Amino acid sequence: MLRLLQIEFQKLWLNRTSRILIYISFVFPLSILILSAIKINFFGLFTIDLSETQIFEFPYIWHITTFFIAFFKLFFAIVVVSMIGNEYSNRTLKQNLIDGLSKKEVILSKFYFILAYTALVTVLVFVITLILGISHLPANDFGLNTIFDGSEFIIGYFVKLLAFFSLCLLIGVLIKRSAFALGFLFILYIVEMILYALTENVWFDKETAREVFQFFPYTSMWNLIEQPVYRMANVNNPGRVLETDYALHWYELVISFTWIATYIYLSFKLLKKRDL
Repeated sequence: MLRLLQIEFQKLWLNRTSRILIYISFVFPLSILILSAIKINFFGLFTIDLSETQIFEFPYIWHITTFFIAFFKLFFAIVVVSMIGNEYSNRTLKQNLIDGLSKKEVILSKFYFILAYTALVTVLVFVITLILGISHLPANDFGLNTIFDGSEFIIGYFVKLLAFFSLCLLIGVLIKRSAFALGFLFILYIVEMILYALTENVWFDKETAREVFQFFPYTSMWNLIEQPVYRMANVNNPGRVLETDYALHWYELVISFTWIATYIYLSFKLLKKRDL
């Protein structure tokens, strides 16, 4: 595993564009620290202080940070599809096979790198969230139960990123060219959202749409961390309750892990059948 991980790391590190994108994808999570200190003054009429809205307090901070930082995964998605695209354009894939790597090891090397990257980013988000939450914790409420209440969203964040990057790997193997692969990822998302909307509003109802599409690629990833807007609206406006299920459920993890295994298996099968 370490040998395959080292091989993939060396390839990406020698590529200037990939190196910059990896740096950016690690830096962006730190932006949440800056956001916590922002106070917006509207022409002296009133000031919005985000730290007063409870979004940086436990347990809400775990939900808020993992949901919004997950959008930055698009930067590393470019790196993932480029891993395959560069293999074909630079003919390094064929050279690796000549040097003794099997096609299974080629796919595993990329998956191991995705796994390592996802783990590192998750640890970074965990530390950032912990620092923010503790800094906004009341002095008389310092306790492990309070601090780690809601921390299961970190697990959801890890699985969400791993599932998305595994899908990027499959699309990269399928299409070869990075730009087209990214375009296909976007088209796949649009198609799924259109089908969801039709199922919810035309063919059936909202409940049927949720039951069916929880097994679809993008919706299954979304379900791991539901949007926190309604939750925070309920917190800041107790008199108006907006119903939403924001909990992380075990079956959502099972669905996502099933997709991850499927993406990696199909990536290997495609590469195995392809004449290089």
